[in-house]
Amino acid sequence: MKKKFTIAELAILILSIVIIFISEYYYTILKDHDRAIFIGLWPPTMLILLVYLNTKKN
Repeated sequence: MKKKFTIAELAILILSIVIIFISEYYYTILKDHDRAIFIGLWPPTMLILLVYLNTKKN
């Protein structure tokens, strides 16, 4: 069965993608490698939280 995304799930997914691009910008353009790595660690954390919340809901 096809499940639709909730607004919160969609917002977390879009925000994760945007943060990945911001991290790449810091790494390649600004050459601020430490900040890029720090920012790049946020999306996996957000996605793990999303998976956790979805498993608790089911």
